[in-house]
Formats: sequence, structure tokens, C-alpha cells
Amino acid sequence: MTSLVVGAILLLLLLIRIVSAGRDVTGDILRLPSEANKVFHGGDDDKVEGSRWAVLIAGSNGYWNYRYQADICHAYQLLRNGGLKEENIIAFMYDDIAYNEENPRPGIIINNPHGNDVYKGVPKDYTGENVTVHNFFAAILGNKSALTGGSGKVVNSGPNDHIFIYYSDHGGPCVLACESGSIFEGLLPEGLNIYATTAANAVESSWGTYCPGEYRSPPPEYETCLGDLYSVAWMEDSDIHNLRKETLHQQYELVKRTINDNSAYGSHVMQFAGIGISMDNLFTCLGTNPANDNFKFVNGNSLLPPTKAVNQRNADLAHFWDKYRKAPDVLVRKVEAQKQVMEAMSHRMHVDKGIQLIGKLLFGVERGPEVLNTVRPAGQPLSLFLIFLFLIMQLTKMLCSSTHVRTFETHCGSLAQYGMKHMRSLANICNAGIETEKMGEASAQACFNIPSGHWGSLGKGFSA
Repeated sequence: MTSLVVGAILLLLLLIRIVSAGRDVTGDILRLPSEANKVFHGGDDDKVEGSRWAVLIAGSNGYWNYRYQADICHAYQLLRNGGLKEENIIAFMYDDIAYNEENPRPGIIINNPHGNDVYKGVPKDYTGENVTVHNFFAAILGNKSALTGGSGKVVNSGPNDHIFIYYSDHGGPCVLACESGSIFEGLLPEGLNIYATTAANAVESSWGTYCPGEYRSPPPEYETCLGDLYSVAWMEDSDIHNLRKETLHQQYELVKRTINDNSAYGSHVMQFAGIGISMDNLFTCLGTNPANDNFKFVNGNSLLPPTKAVNQRNADLAHFWDKYRKAPDVLVRKVEAQKQVMEAMSHRMHVDKGIQLIGKLLFGVERGPEVLNTVRPAGQPLSLFLIFLFLIMQLTKMLCSSTHVRTFETHCGSLAQYGMKHMRSLANICNAGIETEKMGEASAQACFNIPSGHWGSLGKGFSA
């Protein structure tokens, strides 16, 4: 939960920093969007003012979350092929996948059923216990003194540099990446040199792809999803085109068509602010592979949508079920796989019932579900001044949400990755003015015990 609180502070600091960097030194006047774009729009497609930087983050560990580390490894190869220097790419990943005992190809990670190894050469800047929110913030703010562990690599950017941040992970309301639209909705006014896209809107999950049982399944020896639908879409498009000739907005529209138009398996890809910057070529941020010089993007280009995908929240179940299905009946592996499926399902039911009952205890049987499921209406982007006020109010709410999460986990066990879907409900409980003591009483009544097993462990919770 620290990430929520610090995240709001970080956004506030970034906005101040970006606005300050965008000032006319002699007149101390904020640049208009048209003036700011002059810095970022080069007249020559082959030249970009400033340097390119990239920060890649896979926020999950565990083999069933294979896809997230595969995504950022693929992104690293894409950027290196595009000409970014290794010292300008900072990678955060737990690094527990390539040599995991369940990986059928030790030392190799793939992001496509027919793809090459994307793990080779990826820098181990921040791995294992060094993948922390504090190190991430220190890295993007160029603050070496704040780092704890890791390679010490940070973004050392200048005023005309371009910084690409790519985050791949689970999420929930106000937490990347499922419901990831909730991170930016209403918070990025036009005129800032920031452009953001997300895999989903503020109220839905994103999707995994290249999963067991899909068309274009992973190789038969794999029992997990190889990538997530949004990430695979933008990277596979970038892999094959001359990025001097394709804009950020063109790729956004392409990825949106590929994912949004698949009504059965897809989410609503979103873009926020920076509409002027969205007219920049992808080359500005990602570079381009010289081998693609003759492959120009045209609006008619399309990516092949999957015939089936897996909701991100169910990807772990897909892994455990495929593992169970493939295991020979006589082996211990079959029993262990069945146990993993049952534990995951039992944990989900426990968390869902616990949150629902807490809502009813606090607000009544009829009003409880209404309060828990309330969604903040989408609004127009706020002015910078209103954003600052909004963030200050959000800090108070996030501190409350953090306390309520810890209170819930103390009495009911870990929320874990699946439980992130309930972050909106916990935030709504805060917004309703429920104090910690009252939340504790309701949690104690709702949960008689903490389930044993992997998912119930507090070591897997937000409190950890």
C-alpha cells in the first residue's frame, strides 16, 4: 500500500518538475502546448533532440505470472534493436522465471509461441527483493542516494530527453495494471509533455494471451500464458514497422481496434493527455530497427486478434488447471496441481465473501453492495491547481485505504493478487468515513479465521 501513497506524491512531484522544466527561462512563462511540442517534434525523422531513456518494470513474481517478465524482456529487445543504449535502459524484474524449475526451457523466456528468447542480455538492474516502489521512484527521479540495492542505475535525463516507462503487472482500482485507466483518469491536463496509454479503463480487467487452450497456444510443454494482450499488441506492431513512419496515436488506434473490437475477449485501451505528443513518431521514444526501414505502417495494417484470451485475474487458474490436466494420474504432481487449484479457488471465495460481508455489516444488507461498488464518474482533465488539491485529498484517502487493507488482512488473511479487485471497495469504505476501529470490528465478525495455505499467508498480502 505504500505504493499508493508514494504514487500520489510522485505524480505531484513529476507535475511540478515537468511544469518547471517547461518554463521559458527568461520570461518564466509556461510554454503553450504548441511551443512545448517544438522540443519534441524534430523536423528530421532521423534526428531527435535529447537522449532516450527507458524504465521497464515487471511487478509480479511466481511462474504463473510468467507473462509479465516476458513482456518487459521483449520490450528490452525491442528498445535495443531500436538503438537505445543499454546504460539508458533500467530493468526491474524478480528474475525468478528463466531458471524456475517449472520453465521447460531453462534460461530462456519467450513472449510468443514461435518467438525467440527475449531473456538473453536483459540487465539485472533491480531483481528479487530490490524490486521495490522506493527503488523505482529513485530510479526515475535520478536519485541515486535513495536506492537500496540493485545496480545503481538511474535516469540521468536532461530537459530535452525522452523517457519511456513501461509497467506490466496485475492491478486494481488506483493500482496498475488491471483497471489501469483509474491511474490517469482526470489527472493529466493538456499541455504537459506527458502521454499515457493503459491496457484497460477504470472499471475492467486486462487480458492475458498465448495461454493454454487458446488458438495460438504456447508450445505444449508450457502451462502458462506467455504475454498479456495489450503488451503483445503494441510490441508485435513495433517489431515489424519502421517507427519513423508510425505515430504514437496510430499505434494506439491499432492496438485499440485489435483489443476493443474483440467483444468477448478484450478491454478498452485508453489514452490520456499529451494529444499533441501523440502525433510524434514512435521513433522518438523507442528508436527503430534498421531492418524495418522498408516496412511502413499504413492505417489498413492490423494485428490478428486472438480467438480466445484469459482474464488476467484468472491466468493463475489457467496455469494450475493446465498443470493438473497434463499431469499423469499416478504422480504426486497431479495431486499437487489439484491442491493448487483448490487453494486458489478457496482463497478467492474467502476474500469475496469477506469483503461483501464487511460491507453489509458496515452499511446494511441493502446499502452495503451499493457503497462497495460505487465508481467515481469520469470527468474532464483537471487544471494543475485542482490536481494539486485533488492529490492532497487523495493522500488522506490512500492512507485510510492502506490502514483498512492492513486491518482486513490482520483478521481475514492476504488479499493477494486476486484481492486487488476489491481496492475500490476499500477506498469507498474510507470515503464513507469508516474509522479503523469500526473496520476492525467488522473484519473480525466477517472472518472467523485466516485460511491456511499459500494464498492466505500474510507474506503474500499488501501489508507485506
